[in-house]
Amino acid sequence: MPIYEYKCKTCGNKFEKLVRAQEKVCCPKCGKGSLEKLFSVFGVKSGDKFTPSSGSSCGGCSASSCDGCGG
Repeated sequence: MPIYEYKCKTCGNKFEKLVRAQEKVCCPKCGKGSLEKLFSVFGVKSGDKFTPSSGSSCGGCSASSCDGCGG
């Protein structure tokens, strides 16, 4: 069962969801089903440092997500 990242087209909420086969996914904030599946990258966390495998501008960042920095 893969975990997918989504962005709600209605309210803009970004979230992750563990999706089972044929499961309909809805936004946990507004309940709407109009979603955009986001591109996910694998990352490596070593100690307090998180490095996405994409080599994005967040490579040197210590955050666990790029949501706050826009990278």
